[in-house]
Amino acid sequence: MTTPTPIKPPFTRETAAAKVQAAEDAWNSRDPDRVALGYAVDSQWRNRSEFVKGRDEIKAFLRRKWAKELGYRLKKELWAFDGNRISVRFEYEWHDDSGQWYRSHGNENWEFNPDGLMGRREASINDIPIREEERRFKA
Repeated sequence: MTTPTPIKPPFTRETAAAKVQAAEDAWNSRDPDRVALGYAVDSQWRNRSEFVKGRDEIKAFLRRKWAKELGYRLKKELWAFDGNRISVRFEYEWHDDSGQWYRSHGNENWEFNPDGLMGRREASINDIPIREEERRFKA
């Protein structure tokens, strides 16, 4: 898989929004290889209480995530941007293997290297059980 030419900092409102949309599209693909291309080879993450470093760990993390979070569907929204940083708020819905649906709410802070690849991602996320009829994001 080839790496697409990333949008590089410093960001404008338009390029920051495009970066957020590209991330949403990649994550909704549920393809760890595709998602990992947006991150620097030495990218560092905090996702909830888990710390991840590098593309190989990112791919492994995403495989575990999507094996548990079935029917995953995500919506991201640009919250703020400055220079090489972007903050987003997001919601995603998923169900576990028993069929219980959840809506996960969170915020992410992103920091990009000069090549436009994400070098750092800090994510805080909360999960709320929902009924299937309460879902907002249907495939």
